[in-house]
Amino acid sequence: MTSILKWLKLLADPTRVRILRILRKEKLSVAEIQNVLGMGQSRISSHLAQLKSSGLLKDERFGKNIYYEIIEPNEAEREALNRIFAVIDSASEEIPECFEDSEALKLALEKRSDKARAYFDELAGNFGQKYVPGRSWKSLAEMLLQIMDPGIVADLGSGEGTLTQLLAQRATKVIAIDSSNKMISYASEISQDNGYNNIEYRLGDIQSPPIDDDTVNLTILSQALHHTAKPQIAIDEAFRITAPGGRVVILDLLRHDFEQARELYADVWLGFTEIELIEYLKNAGFISIQTAIVDKEQKTPHFETLMAIALKNK
Repeated sequence: MTSILKWLKLLADPTRVRILRILRKEKLSVAEIQNVLGMGQSRISSHLAQLKSSGLLKDERFGKNIYYEIIEPNEAEREALNRIFAVIDSASEEIPECFEDSEALKLALEKRSDKARAYFDELAGNFGQKYVPGRSWKSLAEMLLQIMDPGIVADLGSGEGTLTQLLAQRATKVIAIDSSNKMISYASEISQDNGYNNIEYRLGDIQSPPIDDDTVNLTILSQALHHTAKPQIAIDEAFRITAPGGRVVILDLLRHDFEQARELYADVWLGFTEIELIEYLKNAGFISIQTAIVDKEQKTPHFETLMAIALKNK
């Protein structure tokens, strides 16, 4: 079978079309390809192996990472490769994810060039897993609370109220919303025992929180979004209750492929990509959106925590 016939056969799978399309623009690591496409590593690695075996891709190791890129064709292959990419260009118009891939690739390349962010991403992945004298998530939270503007805070999906109580140390008032009666009762009792009188617990859903429009200065969704059926509606509601000039902070899981999470933790969504959160926030009306991966668990299945911060225009 000639090279062009082998290559055309590979293009029957949309995922391989997407991979070749982004690698045509930039050499990428497996992790970067995974993040751009929003797929699990095993699935991506399988496609990369087939593309490399066919002679379309080559790889190179840099430190701990393996980077993939399109081959440098010889004279005999050049015309065939040009025809392949003409097919890819046409096929891309029929694959809706290709537009999102382009946006995700821009984001990945911006992060790669930001060495300071890369350093702190690596630090965040190990922070809290290893003992370092004087450093802990609690001490960092306490420090951040000191620079947080006091005001009214909404904690949507507040659970047992650990974060709620930390926020209450600085906020004028915290409105904690949870859909579980038992969780509300437990958190309320603990808060009272700890002497907090500026926390108001309300029973409700994050898709329709019982909070008036434009009344809170900071809205937080911490590990709550992946439990809700319609994330866009939850973020739309966060926009509704946030006052002009206020902010929303989202902490959630980065997209993963640990299917057991649906049964073990009642997860509706297996996390989100950065592009997905950015789109949700844009659609709701937020501006000045920033995202970062701020933690990675060392134990299997290596969950990663994604943070997004955005502003509601004045």
